[in-house]
Amino acid sequence: MIGSSSGTSPWSEDVMRQQTIINHQIPCSRPLPMSLHHITWRATASGLADENVVADALAWLIGDDEAIEIERTTSYHGSELHMIEAKITRKGPALKALAMLGGANLQTILEELEQRLDESNTIHFRIDFNALIDGVVQLAEGDGPTVKGQTKVQVFPGQEGAAEAASTIEAAMKIADAAQE
Repeated sequence: MIGSSSGTSPWSEDVMRQQTIINHQIPCSRPLPMSLHHITWRATASGLADENVVADALAWLIGDDEAIEIERTTSYHGSELHMIEAKITRKGPALKALAMLGGANLQTILEELEQRLDESNTIHFRIDFNALIDGVVQLAEGDGPTVKGQTKVQVFPGQEGAAEAASTIEAAMKIADAAQE
């Protein structure tokens, strides 16, 4: 019992043995698997646009209808604006949402990682707004309307942010490739 003065452990030998086995199965070089803190998508739609179509596209992209927030506001000049945000903070679903970019887009992000990764280990990317509404995910190339995406890579002491980001993107690529099959 906890708090007893007998000096014996409150844990049975079986529990202690299982805990020892579990602790020894964790690789020393990588204490925890690569993961994401979150993935966030943001889009802006004018008051003339149907914000529900944009919200549905972001819900499909992130894989969760409940993760969508729509803020209705006005611009400086008074016209209506809709700010649509989709955010996932659970590690597994965040990685799956990153994989929704597709293998080719993830490969491009991996190749441009030095330019896309900031000092807080956040990867930034933009996808084409109109293509997303049509059900196609493609990285934005020009000045047209975009959906801003960012994902924060989890980095622990002793780990390098760029290496962890690359490992996370590679893991997302494997998920994307498996979904294609």
